[in-house]
Amino acid sequence: MGRDPGVNRVRAHVVAQGRVQGVGFRVFLQSQAIRRGLSGWVRNLPDGRIETEVEGLHVLVDEFIQVLKRGPSLAHVQDVQVEWLNPNAQDSSDFMIITGRV
Repeated sequence: MGRDPGVNRVRAHVVAQGRVQGVGFRVFLQSQAIRRGLSGWVRNLPDGRIETEVEGLHVLVDEFIQVLKRGPSLAHVQDVQVEWLNPNAQDSSDFMIITGRV
């Protein structure tokens, strides 16, 4: 039997647009990542989108992206772009909210 692809570590760069700023989206994503033991970061972009990079087990990153597509209750996600990247070598469960200008 082959290895379950869901247990492979992956990293995803995700950009979402719609009503995603000013609705608690970054805190929402941080809590979802921590719940799943994922590492990464999230930040607002000047054009009103949010950007996040998340890493962990493939199945858990997939779950995170599905939750991101729904967002918190006040959000309205219109479009999500996902780019799959090679995972980093570090094994961390830190997920940071980045504040300030991009």
